[in-house]
Amino acid sequence: MFKLLKNLKTYWKAIIVIMLLLCTQAWADLSLPDYTSKIVNVGIQAGGIENISPKRIKKDHLDTLLLFTDKNEEILKNYTLEGNNEYVLNDISKEEKENLDSIIAEPLMVFYTITSPESKEIIKVQILENIPENQKKIVSNLDVTDIIKNMSKEQINAITEKIVTMLHTTVGPVLDQAAIVATKAEYSDLGMDLGSIQNKYILKTGLKMLGIAFISMLCAVSIIFLSSRVAAKLGKMLRERVFSKILSFSRAEFVEFSTASLIVRSTNDIQQIQNIIPMLFRVVIYAPIMGFGGFIMVLTKSDNSMAYIIGITVLAIMCIVAVLFAIAMPKFKRLQDLLDRINLVAREILTGLPVIRAFNKEKAEEKRFDTANKNLMKTGLFVTRTMSVMMPLMTLVMNGVAILIIWVGAHKIAEGVMQVGDMMAFIQYAMHIVISFLIISVISIMLPRVGISAKRVNEVLEKEPSIKDNENPEEFDNYKKGIVEFKNVSFRYPDADTEILEDISFIATPGTTTAIIGSTGSGKSTVVNLIPRFYDVTGGELLVDGANVKHVSLKDLRSRIGYVPQRGQLLSGTIESNIKYGKENISDEMMEKSAKIAQAVEFINEKENKYQEEISQGGTNVSGGQKQRLSIARALAIDPEIVIFDDSFSALDFKTDSKLREELSKELKNKTIIIVAQRINTVLNADQIIVLEEGKMVGKGTHKELMENCDTYVQIATSQLSKEELENGRS
Repeated sequence: MFKLLKNLKTYWKAIIVIMLLLCTQAWADLSLPDYTSKIVNVGIQAGGIENISPKRIKKDHLDTLLLFTDKNEEILKNYTLEGNNEYVLNDISKEEKENLDSIIAEPLMVFYTITSPESKEIIKVQILENIPENQKKIVSNLDVTDIIKNMSKEQINAITEKIVTMLHTTVGPVLDQAAIVATKAEYSDLGMDLGSIQNKYILKTGLKMLGIAFISMLCAVSIIFLSSRVAAKLGKMLRERVFSKILSFSRAEFVEFSTASLIVRSTNDIQQIQNIIPMLFRVVIYAPIMGFGGFIMVLTKSDNSMAYIIGITVLAIMCIVAVLFAIAMPKFKRLQDLLDRINLVAREILTGLPVIRAFNKEKAEEKRFDTANKNLMKTGLFVTRTMSVMMPLMTLVMNGVAILIIWVGAHKIAEGVMQVGDMMAFIQYAMHIVISFLIISVISIMLPRVGISAKRVNEVLEKEPSIKDNENPEEFDNYKKGIVEFKNVSFRYPDADTEILEDISFIATPGTTTAIIGSTGSGKSTVVNLIPRFYDVTGGELLVDGANVKHVSLKDLRSRIGYVPQRGQLLSGTIESNIKYGKENISDEMMEKSAKIAQAVEFINEKENKYQEEISQGGTNVSGGQKQRLSIARALAIDPEIVIFDDSFSALDFKTDSKLREELSKELKNKTIIIVAQRINTVLNADQIIVLEEGKMVGKGTHKELMENCDTYVQIATSQLSKEELENGRS
């Protein structure tokens, strides 16, 4: 997986932009719970009052408040007297406000306590208890604030200490929240509109939240857009690389991988990788950022005494994922293998449909496909059912952690050590963390399968073709143009125990026809497949134009050879595009000449659109003989030095075969012609006939010579032609 992801470095600019957008979105999403907390704590509970320090306060109230602190100068320097009876808070920085809040909180609460209707009489009684009897009558009719103003500094300090101790006992850690109540009472005394203050704060905070949410939305849309583009480009690049690599494979690699598997690897497997890329950015990268960021927020912006709940939750999620993956992971590899299998069975059935119908094997093939289909279904269901357990378990964990946070948080709120808004923020941060792990768990359902797909694609990309160009290719000898020479050539297939060909030696020269004949399985096609290097010889030497085929450029070698395969393979397009397939610059005259030699003109002219007639995929709309003739025309159109016919006349009738050979001998006088055939009449007039039996040369010479000294050839000949035909040397 990581080897393939290295290809993403091509798109590093887009990836950097995506990473920046992910960080921006994470910042936006992690900021919202803090604003929710502020709306509850400040907007609702504190009436929209953000700071303890009153923005406006009556002069006599501030003067009284200063009696309960020894930091009078630090407080007064932040206020300006406006008129004769009101102080106004100066325009100070956020840090200075926070410092002032910490200084003024206790004296403000003391002042509020002794002046509030609920407690001032109780405070007055407590003060009078500490005053001598002869003074009680004098001060009993005075207001509590007037009594305190007439007391000594030591007495005031004692009263202050007593009230502060009482406040810490009753209010506790939420003293700052309680001090806001005092500020609110001061604003009410001044006649300020408290409802307007609250609405303004909630509206301002709400608009900020909407702005942050809009930024998050823009980032999310941009990330999906960019990551989808990167994924599409990566998929395109991988398909190009895989297809290019497949084109370089020899037949040995096709046998190793199988055509069905290569199709799945270049389509389904690459599609799996392409689909995971947007999720990789959107989930696999974003989720850890959110999880880590949420944990930092829990530790810094809320009560971290409940952080252990998140730790327990994460541990539970990891255990669930580990158990499920231990069960499901082995099945993911099996799933892709079964997909290869069903692809293979389907291709075999569809391509072999005429044979299946001819032998009434439809039911048997249906059963074979049904078996492959059921195996795929059972494995898919097992994986799906196993992984489907994950979602209910994760939902249970997520809801369980929410209930646990509310239960613990409610006790802390009751104890006065936490505010409601802080608990709500903690729940949201905890959900961010849990959901991040939940999303990672969900995406991890796909990751193992994608990892297997990536491995399969990588196997193709890393596979070195057994046949490839020499690093320093040799040049052909122009003085030996068209000469094909086998020197004691041997060949065995990869991993085979025995030689398929042994000690093959002959020379094919320009202007001559070399025919190779033998029984089925004698190695005829293998011999000619060695010339264009479809396979490499394992012993001896094979020379073309005086150069060893292993030491020359594959492109140059194959450009000198016109190859007509045993099965006529046509590509979708037109008759013209098929004949001109070998070279782009083939003229119409050359195309028509090649068609004439191949005896294809007659049936082409019968077509409505002549050379522009459409050819369907695989050439299914033309007969076997027409396929072979078009294949021959395609090979001749490139005007090669060497023309190889690999049993390419088998689908032709005797009349067409005879005319074709006549045209070949007339039009290809200076070409080297090599013919593989099973019919004697095809090779009767060849200049040289090679007879093969079980991979060995058992005869070489003309028809007449072989009839005299090669028993194998005589057996083949007499089984096909009469004595008179053989004596005349013609069909």
